[in-house]
Amino acid sequence: MEPVIYAFLIAGMVGLVTGPWLIPVLRRLKFGQNIREDGPQAHMRKSGTPTMGGVMFLLAIPAGALIAAGWSPVLGMLLLGTLSFGCIGFLDDAIKIIFKRSLGLRAKQKILGQVLIAVVLTYGIVHGLDRGTALYIPVGDFWWEAGNWYYVLALVLITGTTNAVNLADGLDGLAAGMTFWVGLAFLVIALAQNSMVAAVFAAALAGGCLGFLFFNRHPARMFMGDTGSLALGGSIATLAMVTRTELVLPVLAGVFVVEALSVILQVVSFRLRGKRIFRMSPLHHHFELCGWREEVVVYSFWALALVAAAAGTMLAFNIRF
Repeated sequence: MEPVIYAFLIAGMVGLVTGPWLIPVLRRLKFGQNIREDGPQAHMRKSGTPTMGGVMFLLAIPAGALIAAGWSPVLGMLLLGTLSFGCIGFLDDAIKIIFKRSLGLRAKQKILGQVLIAVVLTYGIVHGLDRGTALYIPVGDFWWEAGNWYYVLALVLITGTTNAVNLADGLDGLAAGMTFWVGLAFLVIALAQNSMVAAVFAAALAGGCLGFLFFNRHPARMFMGDTGSLALGGSIATLAMVTRTELVLPVLAGVFVVEALSVILQVVSFRLRGKRIFRMSPLHHHFELCGWREEVVVYSFWALALVAAAAGTMLAFNIRF
């Protein structure tokens, strides 16, 4: 357990130490957040808040995991999932800031980059780590040899998870707080599997989120940007593959799934019926426009994320309700 504790503490401390240095640097570089004009008007006061704070995750998570566990092929894949998606987010954020617009990379460009990384990541985990293509079916407690279908599932899992976390990053502390519970859930699962490297990485992920929350809680002094949200999404997806809990992830990260579904349903409904289901998507904005204070929305979603993480952990252990 000592490496797990060290990873958590080191990642958290790296966040706490780099934050006071990172915020003024981002301000000097004028890396301020551009707020969507079609978003909640209350968010306009956040314009100019330093963004790209997700760089903190690219420092804290590797530092905690490498110092506590040392290099290994498993950790290499986990870091690849974090850093590669973080780099896409960094590029996306940089374009937003340089060209002073709320949208960075075009959707096609972002998806293409995510797909390429997902292909490399899946191949590395399946063949490099000898993970194979068998899938654990938690409800029936049996294994299914998915064969080539595993690659399709992995592609959907990775791109879906990274974009779901990205969509959930819309309120102070929301995405980091929910990811904290997901990280702790993977920590418990990895320990039960005697996968110490995955457990250490999950602890570093949770610790990094906690350190970031010190600066990102309401009112946020720094935003993670796509640099952080895509890095967190990549971390979660890679942990699911390494721990073989791909089919548990939709439950374990259930709130992220609901956030993504709210966007999909909103778009489909508007295109087919010309009507919106929600006042605004993702779902957290709907509650804001219903009159909920931002802090209430965030704390409610954190609580639901805890419940989902607990349910996913029990499902991974095949514990019936």
